[in-house]
Amino acid sequence: MADRSSESHRRSTLADVAQLAGVDVSTASRILNGDKIQRASDETRKRVEGAAKTLAYQPNLHARSLRTSRTYTLGIAVPQLDNPVYSQIILGAERGARELGYSLLIAHVDQPGNGESAYERLAQLNRVDGLLITTLNDDSEMLQAVKRAKVPFVLLNRKAKGVRNCIYFDSRQAAFLAVDHLIQQGHRRIAHLSGQVNPSTGIGRYAGYCDALEAAGIPLDPQLVDVSGYTINGGAEAISRILDRAKSPPTAVFPLTLNAAAGAIMALNARGLRVPKDMSVITVHDGPIAQVMHPPLTTIDMPSQQMGYEGAQALIQVIQGDVKRVDRQMQPLGLKLRQTTRSIR
Repeated sequence: MADRSSESHRRSTLADVAQLAGVDVSTASRILNGDKIQRASDETRKRVEGAAKTLAYQPNLHARSLRTSRTYTLGIAVPQLDNPVYSQIILGAERGARELGYSLLIAHVDQPGNGESAYERLAQLNRVDGLLITTLNDDSEMLQAVKRAKVPFVLLNRKAKGVRNCIYFDSRQAAFLAVDHLIQQGHRRIAHLSGQVNPSTGIGRYAGYCDALEAAGIPLDPQLVDVSGYTINGGAEAISRILDRAKSPPTAVFPLTLNAAAGAIMALNARGLRVPKDMSVITVHDGPIAQVMHPPLTTIDMPSQQMGYEGAQALIQVIQGDVKRVDRQMQPLGLKLRQTTRSIR
């Protein structure tokens, strides 16, 4: 007599799916693998997909890899593991990869000198089929290392010269919306904590800051701009330098990231300045950290998870030869009004 317990825990096979759907194994295989040559009616396709779902069928990735010379794995390299923007991008990328039958490996690239080993580790040792790259800097060393990996890649969160495949935010428009919100509340002395001079994110947000000031007829005061970079400590140090040197202190500050904003608020609290009574704060990107801060942080929401999702799906299309170029700009989702900004009219 068969052991029903062991049978109930047996992993479903492609033959099981084919039998339940009433098709042959080759038809089920081609449909589930997205074979474009396979000509099947919508009704047949739905039967096969429904049978796979009913049986909780998972393809044998090892066998599929041997058959196709692919690993069905993507790699993603991120410069900060504590940055909520990158955690959201990773979540989206994992979902986008999983939907198309791929898995996702994560590598941490914390500085330019470590970039080469991380990319080579993903592309060669783990044999990924493609790379999703996020970086804080338009670093030539990073780009050369990625190109040496000799697998398709998509750059996320920025554009860079010489990179064909990019998905990025409209940072300039996001910054404009943030600073315009402060201006509409009556602020005229608005500080900006910026990124490095060269990356597209830093350039875009500084440009949007300048655009909003110019549109309102407010002259740019260089004393109110300082480089914070993308860290909590950087934000704290940059706002401190501005407050120490500015003859007329700002009434509001626009840090370019959530981390920099958290650092700025920490430094303001240490000086006995209250947010938003003494200083309004707004930044770009949203997430749980913005909601749990005290007070909750006003932001311009950006589609970070969607970027990761679209990045993974676009990379797979490049790997499969379905598209030759990816160049996509994503727009802000709008203002998330919370408690760190106030009117001073």
